[in-house]
Amino acid sequence: MLDSRLPLALDGGGLEWPESGPIAVFAPSADADLDGIPKDRAEIIQDYYPAHAAWAGRGFHVNVLSEGRYSAAVVCLPRSKMEARAMIAKACALSDGAVVIDGQKTDGVESILKAMRARVTVHGPVTKTHGKLFWIDAPAADCFADWEAGPSLTEGGFWTAPGVFSADGVDLASALLADALPQKMGKHVCDLGAGWGFLSAHVLAREGVEAVHLVEAGHLALECAKRNVTDPRARFHWADGTDWAPEHKMDTVVMNPPFHVGRAAEPQIGQAFVASAARLLAPQGHLWMVANRHLPYEAELKTRFVQVEEIGGDARFKLFHASRPLRKRR
Repeated sequence: MLDSRLPLALDGGGLEWPESGPIAVFAPSADADLDGIPKDRAEIIQDYYPAHAAWAGRGFHVNVLSEGRYSAAVVCLPRSKMEARAMIAKACALSDGAVVIDGQKTDGVESILKAMRARVTVHGPVTKTHGKLFWIDAPAADCFADWEAGPSLTEGGFWTAPGVFSADGVDLASALLADALPQKMGKHVCDLGAGWGFLSAHVLAREGVEAVHLVEAGHLALECAKRNVTDPRARFHWADGTDWAPEHKMDTVVMNPPFHVGRAAEPQIGQAFVASAARLLAPQGHLWMVANRHLPYEAELKTRFVQVEEIGGDARFKLFHASRPLRKRR
């Protein structure tokens, strides 16, 4: 963890911050402890809405995108290798001082360390709690330019980006759900956890739809969705799908909910999406949902809806249709 390794690097490990100037911290987890980074100099770069809101709530300066120059930078490695490389390239291009890399072994920190050692002098590493922290001195702005990556077109004609769910193409579960959607879905539809917009594009092809609300916590994913879904009936919301609140109730919610933030499955996230869908729907509203077959969503669905049916799927995924959300008694 960053909070266990960074103090060791700063306290006799050889890492020093410049005397002044902002220090960018790329993609720290919402509960990270930035011990060793002056709060008034830290600038959090975080595009995942719940974490972004958490850092802002703690009183930190938070941006979705990096802006301007920094006296130093810290990169907290994400799971995606391409996203990690792109983040390092951005940090190196914008930092006038040291660039610190921190990550767990499960985040691929060993391969990143090896690749960077092949190009530049690396200091450290500090090894603790199943991870490593290391740093490089002020790099040339273009020394990792070939690692830069952003939104790009897939062979299927959709815009995606490194780190966005299903970045290489259409997710099989979403494709299964898209084929199962009815022709009539009401006037107001919400795509909860919309990703880069695949399901929304299918919903907009249905009869009578007046507005589709794409709710997505990943800012970059939503930017891709804006390129993929150009229909004027689309409404884009950078928000946490578990607490987003529209001005009026929805006729239909569609979703392929996330089930992890780290590597381990966390079914409570999908269960929270089910509860959110019930809250968003009109009294006669409908939920259409796909999920990995091993995840336990049936009990939550039956708690939240009058009618629940499994309508198909395959060996990996299951499809649900739920209707008439239950309202909690006051």
